[in-house]
Amino acid sequence: MRRKTKLIHGGIVGDPATGAVSVPIYQVSTYKQDGVGNHKGFEYSRTGNPTRHALEELIKDLEGGKAGFAFGSGMAAITAVIMMFDSGDHVILTDDVYGGTYRVITKVLNRFGIEATFVDSSDLKNIKEAIKSNTKAVYIETPTNPLLKITDIEAAANLAKENGLLTIVDNTFSTPYWQTPIELGADIVLHSATKYLGGHSDVVAGLVVVNSDQLAEDLHFVQNSTGGVLGPQDSWLLMRGIKTLGIRMEETERNTKAIVEFLLGHPAVRNVYYPGIETHPNHDIAKKQAQGFGGMVSFDVGSEKNADQLLEGVKYFTLAESLGAVESLISVPARMTHASIPKERRDELGITDGLVRISVGLEDAEDLIEDLKQALDN
Repeated sequence: MRRKTKLIHGGIVGDPATGAVSVPIYQVSTYKQDGVGNHKGFEYSRTGNPTRHALEELIKDLEGGKAGFAFGSGMAAITAVIMMFDSGDHVILTDDVYGGTYRVITKVLNRFGIEATFVDSSDLKNIKEAIKSNTKAVYIETPTNPLLKITDIEAAANLAKENGLLTIVDNTFSTPYWQTPIELGADIVLHSATKYLGGHSDVVAGLVVVNSDQLAEDLHFVQNSTGGVLGPQDSWLLMRGIKTLGIRMEETERNTKAIVEFLLGHPAVRNVYYPGIETHPNHDIAKKQAQGFGGMVSFDVGSEKNADQLLEGVKYFTLAESLGAVESLISVPARMTHASIPKERRDELGITDGLVRISVGLEDAEDLIEDLKQALDN
């Protein structure tokens, strides 16, 4: 089954009881049992819900894993995955990681004794040097948010396996349409499904796929115990969004390439970060492990003042948190998505006050370029 077909025909299709083409929204909390423990596969919707189950089966098929899990947000998904580890365990993470991930690791999960080291995982030797006797996993975000750094998933997974470690990949930016980390050796793949998978700025969700029965059992235990599950309405919305993922990702990429070419030639722009540029660090790896470069672009306009002037000047780019929607969004990571990271740490990573991040949408590329041009010119 090819990619676009799998988006529509993967997982559980329709409803055999009624012939409904789409999976119904099972707005229900509990289920009748014919005897104690004698039920039809569902007993309580925290443990399992038919609509959520259909979504979980779909993302499992798309990522090529053993089991899928749907959570109330991307952060709930990340938290559940890290909660599979024990106090005293150590996890290595990509340094240029989403600000919310950095925050939950350093401000919340550290209280439970989970140790973490952040390294530039785009250079494999940094991962190797960070491995300790209590290390249990390598957590990779690729491409990263917001500098779009690329880590070689296959090489990192091989290194992890040599040392008995799990490989966790945040696949939010690429989605399974462009990149399937499990095929490259990853053990766990996670998504902020709020972004490209939903695609319409109307749902908050997180998804996880695991590659083994044991990991499936362990993660379901955490999910059921802590209860951060996705509701049936949002599960249905997410399945609807996924059906058009292929055409959205392809059109977004076409728009993005045209915008990147414009940005590279504008004198007000200092640096452009996009894996599709041949000079972008690890461009060859991105080209090898993914079938597309995505719709996220970051560029530096030199100062906070310049960034603010740009934000005031655009009319088709909406100033907002999040990304991956049909409408184009713009943000300043240092004061928005990555504000939870201390300034000295941001400066160290290269997340400057003049760094602007755009999520390219489905508008006409010419309109988006004209919008950026008039704002940058002024």
